[in-house]
Amino acid sequence: MRWGDLIFEDREILADGSIIQMRIWRVPLPVPPSRHSFKYALFHGRPGERIVLFDNERGEGDHKHIREVESPYRFRSPERLIEDFWAAVREARREQP
Repeated sequence: MRWGDLIFEDREILADGSIIQMRIWRVPLPVPPSRHSFKYALFHGRPGERIVLFDNERGEGDHKHIREVESPYRFRSPERLIEDFWAAVREARREQP
């Protein structure tokens, strides 16, 4: 499925084997109920394990998942999204047993 123009993509495998995958698209129309012109999915986890996910889905809008907890996310810009995601990843990694 083509969302729009992919403006940012990065994928890393960290030393512990976990994955970072970030994708941000510029879309012609907002993904309701979001009001901005971006679609995004920024993921940290392992196969079958979501540790951190920031995304915006049709019908749900901007939100984040930190382990099992889903909460709203206030989107400001793609750059701020990436900063906020990395801050959440660092925090989640500090909390790992």
